[in-house]
Amino acid sequence: MKKSVIVLLALAAFAGTAFAADVIELPASMGKVSFPHKMHQEALKDCSKCHAKGPGKIAELNKEWAHKTCKGCHAEMKKGPTSCKDCHKK
Repeated sequence: MKKSVIVLLALAAFAGTAFAADVIELPASMGKVSFPHKMHQEALKDCSKCHAKGPGKIAELNKEWAHKTCKGCHAEMKKGPTSCKDCHKK
């Protein structure tokens, strides 16, 4: 029984990684921003940093949320873009 549960948990974890989009293009209202989702998923290994309410689309995704969450995380980790032109490409 324990083996079955472990196998199911492993499959669920792998499925999330296997089906994640490589790059997500954010809505035009947020400027032209390409988000390397798979790269973040592999680097952070903790979906709850962005998906606090569970897996799936982020309902509250907007400029304020992205600046607070994404830019805040980049500044905290001292890794990743923090200036406008680094994320918003023309």
